[in-house]
Amino acid sequence: MRSSTPRRLAASTLGVGLAVAGLTAAGTAPASAAAPVDIQILATNDFHGRILQNASGGEAGAAVLAGAVEQLRGTNPNTVFAAAGDLIGASTFESFIQHDKPTIDALNAAGLEVSAVGNHELDQGYDDLVNRVMAPYDATTNPEGGAEWKYIAANLKMKATGDPAVPATFMKSEGGVDVGFVGAVTEDLPSLVSPAGIADIDVTDIVDSVNTEAAALRNDGADVVVMLVHEGSASTDCQSPQFTDPSTTWGNIVQNVSPDVDAIVSGHTHLAYNCHFPVSAWAGRPVTDRPVVSAGRYGVNLNQLEFSVDPDTGDVQAVDQQLLPLMSPDPDGSGPGLPTALYPADPAVQTIVQDAKDKAAELGAQVLGQVAAPFNRAKLADGTTENRGGESTLGNLVAEAQRWATEKPESGSAQIAFMNPGGLRDDMAGTVDGDARDVTYKQAAVVQPFANTLVNMDLTGAQIETVLEQQWQRDANGKVPSRPFLRLGVSKGFTYTYKESPVTAPGQQDGTTVDTFQGEVTGMWLNGEPIDPGATYSVTVNSFLASGGDNFRELANGAHQADTGKVDLSAMVDYLAQFASDAPLPVDYSQRAVETSDVAPAEPGGDVAFDVSSWSMSTQADVKDSEITVKLGKKVLGTAPVDSTVGTDPYDNTGTAHVDVTLPVGADTGSTSLTLVGSDTGTRVHVPLKIKKAVPTLKVTVTPDRIVAGETRALVTVKVVAPNGIPATGAASVEWSGRQQGQGVGGSLVDGRFRARLPVFKKAGTKTLTIKYGGNDQLAKVTDTVTIIIRR
Repeated sequence: MRSSTPRRLAASTLGVGLAVAGLTAAGTAPASAAAPVDIQILATNDFHGRILQNASGGEAGAAVLAGAVEQLRGTNPNTVFAAAGDLIGASTFESFIQHDKPTIDALNAAGLEVSAVGNHELDQGYDDLVNRVMAPYDATTNPEGGAEWKYIAANLKMKATGDPAVPATFMKSEGGVDVGFVGAVTEDLPSLVSPAGIADIDVTDIVDSVNTEAAALRNDGADVVVMLVHEGSASTDCQSPQFTDPSTTWGNIVQNVSPDVDAIVSGHTHLAYNCHFPVSAWAGRPVTDRPVVSAGRYGVNLNQLEFSVDPDTGDVQAVDQQLLPLMSPDPDGSGPGLPTALYPADPAVQTIVQDAKDKAAELGAQVLGQVAAPFNRAKLADGTTENRGGESTLGNLVAEAQRWATEKPESGSAQIAFMNPGGLRDDMAGTVDGDARDVTYKQAAVVQPFANTLVNMDLTGAQIETVLEQQWQRDANGKVPSRPFLRLGVSKGFTYTYKESPVTAPGQQDGTTVDTFQGEVTGMWLNGEPIDPGATYSVTVNSFLASGGDNFRELANGAHQADTGKVDLSAMVDYLAQFASDAPLPVDYSQRAVETSDVAPAEPGGDVAFDVSSWSMSTQADVKDSEITVKLGKKVLGTAPVDSTVGTDPYDNTGTAHVDVTLPVGADTGSTSLTLVGSDTGTRVHVPLKIKKAVPTLKVTVTPDRIVAGETRALVTVKVVAPNGIPATGAASVEWSGRQQGQGVGGSLVDGRFRARLPVFKKAGTKTLTIKYGGNDQLAKVTDTVTIIIRR
């Protein structure tokens, strides 16, 4: 049950007072019941600085968003405009080029009052959020900050003291009704932002934190409590397990947040839903269902919640909920067309947006260079959905640019660089100009909007292997996060092979398991030379990865970490100036990582068979190989056709082939590798192979059949029968026991045979002959025995 609010306490105290005075309710003139007060909550989430209108995407823009809030507020002055986080960060160029100041100004003008902290609010760290974004605007000391709304999160605590890192709650009065808000941010936060930026912050359990703070709001007199949480469902189906199963992250929130919370406004997953669920503890109250909503992303919709509240008791009598689109899907009813705004644009916000657009056009128009074709992110089968589990031409380009930017001794002499796929926010397609494409500063900047610096470190080969195996994601508690696999971009010259196997691992909630994969790196090469596990290599990554971001915790263990001070975007600008100013930069379609199944040891002249996947980039426009050429050294052993069908799973499986080739008869034995080559993409990957010596058989004959003691010198003929057509060369011997001289005879094979004349044995009986073949470079040593009878 809910704690009594001061309003309810006052009502009960009045009843007691009447009884003490000797009066009864029946003897008192009945008071007229106060009319219900309607409270309107308007909410957005995951705006991500989409201040410009983008009709094709249904994005209304900041001016229409502000106009919608203003118009809806006009129908009910008891309105609060709230948000569920990620208002800034990962923004479009017009906003992020000015550190999201245009978005802050636009949302201030729109009257935003409170928001949950999102993970992207912490892209630049806790200090930036508190001391720039949340701090008051000052033209001199804080020209790029000044959010006038309150950021709240109950589950962010200071490690040193346990104090709130930001306020947990916010409350205001509307029409005599006290409305409280409690905030929370996804528990995945430590893997979504640079750990160094939140090193002083603990991210605690959402449900426990919110329940504690919601109860406190009730005790402080809140009549309505709204939860703003930057976490959400992976499904828009209100009856899906995401909502109904408390063993899932989101289901746990929906089902286990206490009845003190009247509504849950969510975000993070960018999906729009308008659900409601019964809360059993509310039995007997006028409202028994709790709204659970999200407006999607980018200002496409607004959530509207309308609570009818009894001002005397503070009870919610009724709730109405709507998902309000801000653009019309069919402007004139004639069929598909560009959507138009359903609300008027706010003139003041429109001015802010236009000023930001003009400034961005000025800053972003500079042409940095030309590319021969688009550098793409990985995609799923629909051709448009980003796949962070796939290798991409863009990820590899960015990694190579960062290696190049730090290859000089003063920057660490980098040999290898890695790039996280989540740091790539757009493709680098350029603008067509004849046979090439111009890349402007804006186009390069929208790819990497986070302004990470480049950090150089030393890693052993064994540590690099650990980093690569952390692509199969596990959080710090060993659980599988929402993205189970993240493929790192890799700089030129570094390649590796791997294999993955299905496993069952803990999910994000205790007591649950998920079917996923675990990877094992089977070989690594730098410029064709095997990586030595014990050797040290110079590696560069961005500052987000360097502090263990995206669950790549091994990178935080790198030795001699040094922040070079170079910004990731600046590195790309310099790289394009160096390599794309005189001639268009060609796209490198070669794959750095290739999966191969186990390759069994083989013999010279024997067959080698294994499966290959992850041979092709997954974007349809990227160049693909039709076949793989298989080589041992310089010798071509054969080819294998490639199937480059793009899949729907968030893994790097595009480009499959089955290799089945025969080794040369004269192949050197020992540890070596096959080389797989794609003639169109330039992919060149080594596959570890052990060539073992073939085991021959010995065919032994002894003549004559009758050997007489003291008379017969038997002839032993040894034929070495080698598999796979391997020539039988080398030496053999025949040995026996006894005291006579000449206890063994040896010599070289001739045409695969060795003949030995035995001495005359003086005594009758049996004699055991030991035949030994000494082997050669392709054939193993073999020993056999034959028993002969010496007769009288």
